Amino acid sequence: MSGERKTHLIKVRCPRCGTMAPYQGNPDRPFCSDRCRKIDLGAWADESYRIPVAGPAADANGDSLD
Repeated sequence: MSGERKTHLIKVRCPRCGTMAPYQGNPDRPFCSDRCRKIDLGAWADESYRIPVAGPAADANGDSLD
């Protein structure tokens, strides 16, 4: 043995396009590229992603908005 340590390249799937991308040293992780990162950011800004609400909406006082 030469004493060198093998490093395993960890790859993760891009949540936007599904491409496998390296995790270490990737400034855009978990995305594969700056393009996918910006597309995802745009979707958040455009309110394309929604969090479902289980019951009727209520204001800050707990009163129903109906």
